[in-house]
Amino acid sequence: MEFVWVLFAFVCGLGAKLIHLPPLIGFLVAGFVLNFMGMKPSDFLTDLADLGITLMLFCIGLKLHVADLLKREVWASTLSHMGIWTILVGLFSLGIGTAGLGYFDVLDIQSAALIGFALSFSSTVCIVKLLEESGEMKTRHGQLCLGILVMQDIVAVVFLVLATGKIPSLWAVFLFALIPLRPLLHKLLEKSGHGEMLPLTGLFMALGGYELFSYVGVKGDLGALVLGILLASHFKASELNKSLMNFKDLFLIGFFLSIGFSALPNLEMLGLSLIISVVILFKFALFFGLFAALRLRGRTSFLGALALSNYSEFGLIVVALSVQSGWLAKEWLVILALAVSFSFVLTSVLYRQAHEIYGHYKKRIRRFEKSQCLPADTFIQPTGTEILVVGLGRVGRGAYESLRVMEGACVAGMDADQFRIEKMQQDDQNVFYGDGEDLDLWEHLDTKGIKLILLALPLAEDSANITKQLRSAGYHGQVAAIARYQDERDALIDSGIDNVFNFYTEAGTGFAEESLALIKR
Repeated sequence: MEFVWVLFAFVCGLGAKLIHLPPLIGFLVAGFVLNFMGMKPSDFLTDLADLGITLMLFCIGLKLHVADLLKREVWASTLSHMGIWTILVGLFSLGIGTAGLGYFDVLDIQSAALIGFALSFSSTVCIVKLLEESGEMKTRHGQLCLGILVMQDIVAVVFLVLATGKIPSLWAVFLFALIPLRPLLHKLLEKSGHGEMLPLTGLFMALGGYELFSYVGVKGDLGALVLGILLASHFKASELNKSLMNFKDLFLIGFFLSIGFSALPNLEMLGLSLIISVVILFKFALFFGLFAALRLRGRTSFLGALALSNYSEFGLIVVALSVQSGWLAKEWLVILALAVSFSFVLTSVLYRQAHEIYGHYKKRIRRFEKSQCLPADTFIQPTGTEILVVGLGRVGRGAYESLRVMEGACVAGMDADQFRIEKMQQDDQNVFYGDGEDLDLWEHLDTKGIKLILLALPLAEDSANITKQLRSAGYHGQVAAIARYQDERDALIDSGIDNVFNFYTEAGTGFAEESLALIKR
């Protein structure tokens, strides 16, 4: 039976990829097809899905900083959006119920509010997948989305306590002891090395946090998130996240398949779910309006709102609890499952075009900006820059440091990770914050004196897009980039990049040349 799931997930996922759609859409389709064929999910699939979500939340924690949750644009937008959205959707549900629309016509104020509340959550799984695939987890809007998702998780914990009546045990107070125990957790991670013990340590931490929180009556997934946050400041946090990435992606396939197994709809349910899916447009507008009111830049507001404009798997949990308590009819679980699936498809398709859409409508979007944006959204360019390294990960940081030795102060670095930039600035490095895919940035920065820009980015597609934006903004200097594979190198050369360094092949060549020099001195 497990092979059948793998077969359908592979065929549908590959089919989606071949027509330039995210594979997760294919996984959703596979789940509904298997359900239509009469197959039933087993405990194995459920466990696989749960493990995927637990690992995903742990990985989010590894990239999250507690300070982000305390920012006004995070907590204020989350609470305001959930409150306003619950009221608006509740009133909307009652309104169309008076028109005699099926399943809505039997709702009262409480059940309508529950539906609004269930739809107020955004999907952690869908959003994280989108941000990871586009390499935007550490960008300004990426961190904003992650902060809001965590705040929504906190609201979810409070709801579950109130709805189920299960109050955490008194032992839950001792969870705060994890904070002074953080040095011990860091030591365990440090001693795990770089081989197979590293991902095993991650699994141990994630599942250990889940079990520990569950044991004292707190939502287990929150425990995995907290353990990840406690390890986020460790120098191996990024390496740990990369070692878990493939495990997490594999397990999450079970989650997408399980959504399709939730129920089979009739035509009326299908129609209602499509109506609910259209309402996502208003979810986007509300998020965008709140972000703009909180003085975020138009681009950050647009990309953040677009990523968050979907429905969450947690909405299904809210509805399932409501059905068990007799507050909603069981058919609502089917309707909401379909709406969640459709929202995944819409967000996945639209977000892949997000930067092109923004570039086309940027003047209209910028009209909503406040006259003075938040300090984190302002551009500060070092003076006297002749060489700029974009992307200060391992490869970019190495290139930046080597160029600084060879060329001196005319070399500057830029990265979309604000915490990385702040740390390097504390070491008196000539670096500044900026997202290379931000068209506004290249239009504001003075690139006339820059002779060479190095794009040290992990995704070849990002390097190609940035090169296009640079040329559109009037940059006429040289552009170099890195690639992992030969087909990526060819595509980057075709996109107009002057030189592409294949760091797998050419690193080996450099290693051979320097080693050979040892015996030819």
